[in-house]
Amino acid sequence: MGYTLPVTDRQRSLELCQAVLGLFPAAACELDYRTPWELLVATILSAQSTDIRVNTVTPELFRRWPTPHALARAPLEELEDVVRATGLYRNKARAIRECARIVVSRHGGEVPRDLDAMLELPGVGRKTANVVLGEAYGIPAGIAVDTHVRRVSRRLGLTTETAPERIEANLEALVAREWWHSFSLRLVLLGRRICTARRPACDTCSLSGRCPKVGLP
Repeated sequence: MGYTLPVTDRQRSLELCQAVLGLFPAAACELDYRTPWELLVATILSAQSTDIRVNTVTPELFRRWPTPHALARAPLEELEDVVRATGLYRNKARAIRECARIVVSRHGGEVPRDLDAMLELPGVGRKTANVVLGEAYGIPAGIAVDTHVRRVSRRLGLTTETAPERIEANLEALVAREWWHSFSLRLVLLGRRICTARRPACDTCSLSGRCPKVGLP
């Protein structure tokens, strides 16, 4: 899976990855959560939404249904109303309720610590599983690839792929496993704060001098 970089390009990519890991010393997940379960639900809700928007919804959500056991019994229409602001609310409400039911019935109410088990949960793909395992449990299951990671890694020339799974594989070949979660967090912050989709602030970016700026004028 993925591609093989020429030696000179690989060395440049390795150096860029090390530089990325030096950014944002206080980098942290920007979703508000107190437990692995809350992080899992918040991450599902963040699909095609923003962390800021999700953080306005989850306090009421977890006030009304604080545990997987409670959420598994939530009336669907009420749940839809609570998560409406995150978009795609009908699909998300069904997904988190069914996810709660499976977490209760198969995992005793605890979010599983295994990637394969995570991927069996409704609403959970590799990105969500990697985020939860890395953030909540410190398990480096993989590099979480969202829209920011995809955009920034391509601009940096770290991958030429477009499919998240292939981007993930390319990045994991460049970064030591124990740094996968930290690396993803920093690419996300870089994409949100500097390397934005429409007007990247290249003049303020500390990577600008060695970034190939792929796809930019």
